[in-house]
Amino acid sequence: MAERFVATPGRLDAVVAAAVGASRADVQRAIAGGGVTVDGRARPQSFRLVGGESVEVELPRPGALVPGGDAVEVRYRDDALAIVVKPAGILTHPTAAHREETLVNRLLAMGMPLAPAGGAMRPGIVHRLDAGTSGLLIVACTDEAYTTLQAMLRRHAVERRYLALARGQPAHDDFQVEAPLGRRDARIVVDRVGGRDAATGFTVRERLARTTLLEAAPRTGRTHQIRVHLQAVGHPIVGDARYGGGGDEARRVGLTRPFLHAWRLAFTHPLTGAPLAEEEPLPPDLAEALTRARADQQP
Repeated sequence: MAERFVATPGRLDAVVAAAVGASRADVQRAIAGGGVTVDGRARPQSFRLVGGESVEVELPRPGALVPGGDAVEVRYRDDALAIVVKPAGILTHPTAAHREETLVNRLLAMGMPLAPAGGAMRPGIVHRLDAGTSGLLIVACTDEAYTTLQAMLRRHAVERRYLALARGQPAHDDFQVEAPLGRRDARIVVDRVGGRDAATGFTVRERLARTTLLEAAPRTGRTHQIRVHLQAVGHPIVGDARYGGGGDEARRVGLTRPFLHAWRLAFTHPLTGAPLAEEEPLPPDLAEALTRARADQQP
């Protein structure tokens, strides 16, 4: 069954993905196959919507998600939401190409109710972490909580803090990167012409001989935002081979994934108004990498 909605301004694939709760890759495949029209006409994925257009979307209907996988740590849970710990190495939610062994599959196996409003492939998922990123994630258990949490994220009412080990020495202890992001050849890049606004604040937590431990506070929630912003200022995340942080530095500290961890979440409960705050220490692989970085005194 086709889904219709009135467009908001922005790039076609991004607007559709946000509106129907599908991944951008799935939406792009639907656009290429003629499954998305704007005012009755097929348009390319990069088509710029001005707002107010009638968009019709026909996505392949996915089968039921299969519960499975190891249980994950839960730091807070009530009838409306949960705060869980996503391990590195798994996707946050299924995609058309990868339908099992994601965080969503694991939560379903644990019997956790997930808000249908998130979409067939992303039930309950309010925000995402990259596959290689570990740490805290909010999951909505009811549609009411999902809708309210999404609105809170849009108005920056959810505090999200990450720890990142970056190559080199930033010039300032506190700095902000404001650089719009777009997609080019399946990669996220700084795009000052057609990109979407993105801003991240950074604070130095510890300066080491070859690297710097940073706390990152994203003001927006773009894909790969922290990773690309640090690459853009010449301090890529150690272990992030996709964005310039692989090679010798990663080998020195024994990392095979980006040193990026969502360590803190703080927000007001969407239904009760009570303050919620959770913090998650570094997992063993990142803690060991940091120990090695501290012991490496060679400049």
